Amino acid sequence: MKFGKIAWMLCAAVLAAGCVTKQTYNKEVSTADTYKALNTQLSGELSTDQAQITQLQNQLKVTMVNDILFPEGGWTLSPKGEATLAKIAPTLANLPGQQIIVQGFTDNEPIGPALARRFPSNLELSSARADDVVRFLTAKGVPAGAISAQGFGDARPVASNTTPQGKAKNRRVEIVISAASRP
Repeated sequence: MKFGKIAWMLCAAVLAAGCVTKQTYNKEVSTADTYKALNTQLSGELSTDQAQITQLQNQLKVTMVNDILFPEGGWTLSPKGEATLAKIAPTLANLPGQQIIVQGFTDNEPIGPALARRFPSNLELSSARADDVVRFLTAKGVPAGAISAQGFGDARPVASNTTPQGKAKNRRVEIVISAASRP
């Protein structure tokens, strides 16, 4: 009898530990629905040659190669880059409770002489590109408190830097959208 009572209490504890509150469940479902709708909307605005959209567990990531956004060796948006970002700015501007992080990346080629006068390394170049994207998006209505920029230089490559195609993939900007963290 004593063993049965202990076993029942253990089963109850295991079941309780695996359960989530209805409020937590509803929040997770709502977040998943928001990301699904956002993914659909952004996919409709951007062609696959302009951007790759990846839906992760608690994030949506829009990856754009640099040649869509910036002239070669540049750090300010090209007209094509502005047009591309203008397509998604209204969607990004209407994401209550979401955090948007613009991340800049480069390949591993050292900075050329012309850029070296302004940027000591790829890290500063990638940061300047991310900053310019943030400036543009905030000018288009994305709340400044919901968006930030980060530069990673040649860290976190997604392809080999030994081929021109790999280097082109590594020169990118990622816009990561996730639920805003609470203080």
